[in-house]
Amino acid sequence: MSGTSKQLTALGLMSGTSLDGIDVAQIITDGGDFVQRGSSRTYPYENGQRARLHEALEEAKVLSSRTARPGCLEELEKDLTNWHASAVQHFCLETELDRATIDVIGFHGQTILHRPQKRLTVQLGDGALLARELGVPVVSDFRAADVAAGGEGAPLVPIYHRALAASIPIRPLAFLNIGGIANVTFVGEGEEILAFDTGPGNALINDWVESHTGQLADYDGAYALAGRVDENRLHQLMNDHYFSEEPPKSIDRQKFTLRPVQGLSLEDGAATLTLFTARSVAAAIQHFPQAPGAWVVCGGGRRNPALLGALEAEIEGLVMPAEAQGLDGDALEAEAFAYLAVRSLRRLPLSFPSTTRVPTPTTGGILHTA
Repeated sequence: MSGTSKQLTALGLMSGTSLDGIDVAQIITDGGDFVQRGSSRTYPYENGQRARLHEALEEAKVLSSRTARPGCLEELEKDLTNWHASAVQHFCLETELDRATIDVIGFHGQTILHRPQKRLTVQLGDGALLARELGVPVVSDFRAADVAAGGEGAPLVPIYHRALAASIPIRPLAFLNIGGIANVTFVGEGEEILAFDTGPGNALINDWVESHTGQLADYDGAYALAGRVDENRLHQLMNDHYFSEEPPKSIDRQKFTLRPVQGLSLEDGAATLTLFTARSVAAAIQHFPQAPGAWVVCGGGRRNPALLGALEAEIEGLVMPAEAQGLDGDALEAEAFAYLAVRSLRRLPLSFPSTTRVPTPTTGGILHTA
């Protein structure tokens, strides 16, 4: 789509697998080459909200349908939607944004189960309810069409990465998003893209530290920097067939567990899990046509100096936080779902054979009018 197409004001809402909060971001875009980034905010979850989301991950293990909401899931879906509505209301007040000027909201929801091999992906979030609460059209359920067509359903952000790459004069280029799960987008010299989940991101590190200290993350990488890597445990973690599987590919948050590092000290466990994330990213390079000249790191993991240091040691090429290219590493995924909402309205593809393994470029999302 050319930059002459009509430009829309869109909000994107993202609640990732790190379970840390709701990101809200505003962009103006035509769903193609033109992207004007606006304000963004993060609204952290309270402890009780986070605990309910963790419970939902356990409840979801028995789901066999993307629409089933047994047990506590039905009530949680309504509450989660209202939490997002509240986040948008606060965002509009804080940024002095008139809701009447918003053309569409991209509502990702909360992924609680991702089983692409069973053509099943489940995101909590009621798009119709959100549209009614806010009086703004909402696009939700972005992944279902891709999975139904035989795709992995993830990652969906790569087409936005390619739009952003237009302003970065480095090829090949990799966008590395380190949320609960880490995913990468390779942008080649001819602007071709290849994308997949590399493996664990912050989720294991966060869960390990929280189980030992009650803290939600290894802030400043302090525990990892004070620990020693257990190479035998790390080898056990890396000895998983997922890393040799050909992409595109994606995984559920529950794919990897803390079992292999049980018995280690807090610090040694953090060090081992941190290097596990970095080494799994390095393992992804074998699947690229060429080694990237630079890696743009997004998501919460970019704030962890122990993790960034491990990445610099494990991979070739310049490793830099998104901010080094004038981007906002916290807002990027929320921006992406604003962008995808506009593409959905225009029936443009959200996913591609090289990003999700879907047989043909596929659009997606369901529109809910206010």
